[in-house]
Amino acid sequence: MRYGTYLVPAAIVLTLGSLACKPPKTAEQIKQETQAAFNEGVQAFKDGKGRETNPYVNDKDNPHKAQGWFDGWDKAKADKEAADKAAAEKAAADAKAAADAKAAADRAAAEEAARKAAEAEKAAAFKAAAAKALLTIHFDYDKSEIKEKDRAILQGIADFMKAFPAAKVEIEGHCDERGTNEYNLALGNKRAAAALAYLKTLGVDEARFTTISYGKEKPVCTEAKEACWSQNRRGEFKLK
Repeated sequence: MRYGTYLVPAAIVLTLGSLACKPPKTAEQIKQETQAAFNEGVQAFKDGKGRETNPYVNDKDNPHKAQGWFDGWDKAKADKEAADKAAAEKAAADAKAAADAKAAADRAAAEEAARKAAEAEKAAAFKAAAAKALLTIHFDYDKSEIKEKDRAILQGIADFMKAFPAAKVEIEGHCDERGTNEYNLALGNKRAAAALAYLKTLGVDEARFTTISYGKEKPVCTEAKEACWSQNRRGEFKLK
């Protein structure tokens, strides 16, 4: 008995061969392929490609690749949005901090300017008061007694010292050109001491004063006549 040969169509043979050559993928292989697709999705987003460009979307045999790619693209997008948001929040915080710092600096500058202005005003008022109060007194020839007409000047000096408790004053004793240097230095000391003693009676602490005698060393007038000499016989009051 003769048997015929059964020819299997080539397409079937190829299909069967393919099935025979492709065993099921292991979990590790799927994991690796998913990770690779994920990385591709991340890079695709970074490259500016749209989500619809997923190359695995029609691969029915490997749905894990399509999902991995989508997950990578979505993760990259979410990361960028989060980074952008964080950057925007940081920029806003930095801008606010800078604005707050500037405002604080402006306030400090304004306060400092106001403080300096107040100090300048106070100093100007102090100098004006000193210029008004610290007037020169005069003495008779060869005398150190305080004249009646100069007591009002000394009262004004006492009032000034009380109004400005931090003020300190040096009392200078001066003489005219007649007499020796030694005699005039001693007389100048007496005149300065007399002014200090009178100020003490007006309630001013003597510790706020110093005295010095210039004798005839610093005349304000140099003519040899009484009108000039009377100007040189004086007591001056200078801020220290």
